[in-house]
Amino acid sequence: MTADLVQASWTRIDAWLREHAPRTFATLRPPAGDDEIAAAQEELGVTFPPDLVASLLRHNGALEGPEAFRFSTGDRLLGVSGILGDTGFMRGIDQGLDGETEGYWLHDYVKFGSYDVTSDGLLTDCRTGRDSFGAIGRFFDETGTSFGEADSLGEYLAELAGKLERGHDAGVVTFNGRLFWEGPLPARPQCSADEPLPGPDEQLPELDLSYSPTDLLHVSHLDGHEELGALIAILPHERVVDAARKQLRRLAVETGLNNYPEVKAALDAWERGVAPPQPDQTGPLALRLRAVLAQADTDRDSIRRWVAEKIALGIWGSPYRSVCESAEIRSHFTVDWRADLHADLGNPPLPPIPDDRFWGALRNPAIDSSWYAAQYAQDRS
Repeated sequence: MTADLVQASWTRIDAWLREHAPRTFATLRPPAGDDEIAAAQEELGVTFPPDLVASLLRHNGALEGPEAFRFSTGDRLLGVSGILGDTGFMRGIDQGLDGETEGYWLHDYVKFGSYDVTSDGLLTDCRTGRDSFGAIGRFFDETGTSFGEADSLGEYLAELAGKLERGHDAGVVTFNGRLFWEGPLPARPQCSADEPLPGPDEQLPELDLSYSPTDLLHVSHLDGHEELGALIAILPHERVVDAARKQLRRLAVETGLNNYPEVKAALDAWERGVAPPQPDQTGPLALRLRAVLAQADTDRDSIRRWVAEKIALGIWGSPYRSVCESAEIRSHFTVDWRADLHADLGNPPLPPIPDDRFWGALRNPAIDSSWYAAQYAQDRS
């Protein structure tokens, strides 16, 4: 029976999370009660597939927040109250349409996974008497509902357990006791050291050379990095500068730009503590990076363009901004970018995931947290 498959799959998932991602495991809630599940079916006027009932009897959803257990689609597991709220919301959307549309949302669809920031999420078909009863689909705001995820929640959970057990090959990453899902990585660009350097008069895109090492970094750049962002904000300046150098070198190596002698020489000099040359569109490094911009534009390769821009930012700009943006671009090329960034920062203990109060109390002259500080001052008064 597929309900037995649900239990077996949750046993595998729980065991894996307990060992590899205990903070994520801790967000899975205890079982729902039989009466609670029965009341939800009555309120929605549907019959839950046995697999959904079996899953709720194992975990009544996952707690909200950045540490929440999420499926590989990015959807948080919903409990009974979340199922009622999200399914009711979707029915409200449906009432605004001209009649039911099977490709969008039907009354007997029930949502059990939520993307949270949008109405996207996982659903099961609760139309009894149909071959599709219990099938798993996904709803997207812009395109509606599509099926094909799995024929049952038991199959879907079994596939999820297999992904966790395969690890990196299935996009599974753990960091600081948490589970992350990473998408497939693109092929890394290839660069040849034999490519001639363009002349100063050649028509090429210009680099943004308005950066300064003293530029303020807005706290929003750090907030997206969660506990790593908080760590960057509180470390000594020289530690951040060192991490920025290491992250930029990793980025240059991973994308092949380190093969260009102009880029390698600039990074070598920076690591030795030699001050970079004054920004100049016709200097060797700038010409090389401008040539990369031109090739990226020809190939419509936005990531390669971003890499060239980040090299310029790293050499001539704020180390705080550089370390953040290098890590963001590196996430396109390696699933281990979080661990690498933590290592480059010296592997100190990680602070909790920051909240508005953390940013409001922050006093770092290199970081603009003024909005949060004003809110914090209001709260304290």
